[in-house]
Amino acid sequence: MARPTKVRSVEFIPNETKFIPEGSKNCNIHFNNIKIEELEAIRLKDLENLSQEECAEKMGVSRQTFQNILNSARVKITEALIMGYGIQLKGGDFKTPHCQFICNSCGQTFIPTLKKDLDFCPNCNSEDIFCTKKKVKCRKVCKLDIK
Repeated sequence: MARPTKVRSVEFIPNETKFIPEGSKNCNIHFNNIKIEELEAIRLKDLENLSQEECAEKMGVSRQTFQNILNSARVKITEALIMGYGIQLKGGDFKTPHCQFICNSCGQTFIPTLKKDLDFCPNCNSEDIFCTKKKVKCRKVCKLDIK
């Protein structure tokens, strides 16, 4: 029996979630799905140039788990580049250090996983969202915490 997946800590929230090769038609393209924690692993290792141990600690996982996440991301990205696939960023088992939000329109409580979640409810697209900690519109306060 497999262990349950441990939730990974992610600090970076992407602006864009889809990338397609130039000249491709969006309706006919195959997308490789990169999980948010896989993107975070690449960011920490390749952009921040942290050691594997530092990366694993920041994400709250073991070094081996970090290496597995990183390898998975690199294979998916390499395959997309070689085969001409698109890349879509979504999903995964992760948490962010950002505030929890509530939508006054639909009552949905959520933690932002994309920058657009700081402006719109992911459930109903309402702009009437507030930080549950600060009781103010998050785009005015919490956005300062997003990298």
